[in-house]
Amino acid sequence: MGYEGYKRSKQPVFDDFQDNIDYMKKELGIGESFDAIHLDLHYAGKDMGMFLIDGFAKDKILHFLMKLLADLEPEQLEPEPLIKLMKTYLPYIEISKEDDLDKTVFWVLSGATALVVDGLDEVIIIDARTYPVRSPSEPDLERVTRGPRDGFVETIVFNTALTRRRVRDPSLRMEYMSIGRRSQTDICISYIKDIADPETVKQIKTSLEDIDTDGLPMADKTLEEFLVGRGWNPYPTVRFTERPDTAAVHLYEGHVLVMVDGSPSVMITPATFWHHLQHAEEYRQRPVVGAYFRFVRFFAVLMSIFLTPLWFFFAQHQEFLPAALSFIGPKESIVVPLILQLILVELGMDMLRMATIHTPTAMATAIGLVSAVIIGQIAVAVGIFTNEVILYISLVAIGTFATPSYEFALANRLYRLFLLIVTAIFGMYGFVIGIVLWVVALSRLNSLNVPYLWPFIPFSFRSMRDVVLRSPMPLKNRRPTALHPEDPDRK
Repeated sequence: MGYEGYKRSKQPVFDDFQDNIDYMKKELGIGESFDAIHLDLHYAGKDMGMFLIDGFAKDKILHFLMKLLADLEPEQLEPEPLIKLMKTYLPYIEISKEDDLDKTVFWVLSGATALVVDGLDEVIIIDARTYPVRSPSEPDLERVTRGPRDGFVETIVFNTALTRRRVRDPSLRMEYMSIGRRSQTDICISYIKDIADPETVKQIKTSLEDIDTDGLPMADKTLEEFLVGRGWNPYPTVRFTERPDTAAVHLYEGHVLVMVDGSPSVMITPATFWHHLQHAEEYRQRPVVGAYFRFVRFFAVLMSIFLTPLWFFFAQHQEFLPAALSFIGPKESIVVPLILQLILVELGMDMLRMATIHTPTAMATAIGLVSAVIIGQIAVAVGIFTNEVILYISLVAIGTFATPSYEFALANRLYRLFLLIVTAIFGMYGFVIGIVLWVVALSRLNSLNVPYLWPFIPFSFRSMRDVVLRSPMPLKNRRPTALHPEDPDRK
């Protein structure tokens, strides 16, 4: 494991054993924090001090090692006690030495166990740690009809193992660093060395190393804002996934993954507009079925963005409607202006979504029934909303829920409100200009030097074909050129 990101100056191991013990006790808050433990030991004629955090250490392993130490005689550690301990009498896989007490404190707070031995100028680090963890289960936001049911969890070591299970390439790299002066959050950068663009990997690592903050309270979401989200753009320029198979697919394409300890989501970088419209379900079906699902999803997403502004425009300007579409627009008298109705229902949908999140699962159905009765019946009956407003908002909600990326769906919702307002103010010109501004804004976005709308802008026929169609896997023999892969051929 590495030690990048630790901001303290180096504190060498003291010559005096008691000075080392006192320093460790002070830095770890021994006696103040109940879970910070110091064991005062004496084995093989030497004073020793063991430091660990309760709840992180594997009790059985440490108990076994302590029993071995208790059987040692002083002459068994001579003439080189450090080498004898590490190579002979402490039979454990993850064991190392450290000559910096500040780094030793870091490892203890990370879950490892530190053994300070009188007469040694280095501390022995025993990485016998375990973290509280739930079992890998299928993520709620990325369910599939057929396919694996495991998903990433909040422990970074489990997530790297789930990824390696699917990518057994010897060039797969898992590079470790820690970020946050106080939190010291574990970060893993994962990529396939023979495929990923070295410049992209270098840029991500440099950006992460330059982060200067005290902690990452919201894990990957905080990290995303430091990495690519410093502006006011609502559209996500990285993709999040909780599925190991989805992460593996992107590794083979040449993407770089960023894993953060404490989060079950993995960041996929770079990510374009079209990455947020793809779902694993399309590749769990036959190509024709998957292509059909993709068309339906694209239609649903476009409907969630443009349906209500377009309907509002035609409802207000029915002279633009052909005779076949004359049914569009309310025919009854309107008490509340249409634009106000649409905004109120949009806000009501958001309030319902937040209420569902904060409501226990057993009561979520009741919340939905109450909302349906209030919004769908009483509000229409008293004249607050028209039937058409409820119909089109319901269709928009379905399109929003059909969007694979949650962050992308929220960004589309904000843009829909913007387009609705400019259409209400400026009419047809507002609708057209709003769409043009949206396309221009997205075309100016970049995700780690990859154009956000690629392969539409700039246009690439072969890549755009793969975006629109769910091609059979044997035909997808080239990696995305925008990623500048080291090995562009998948054969």
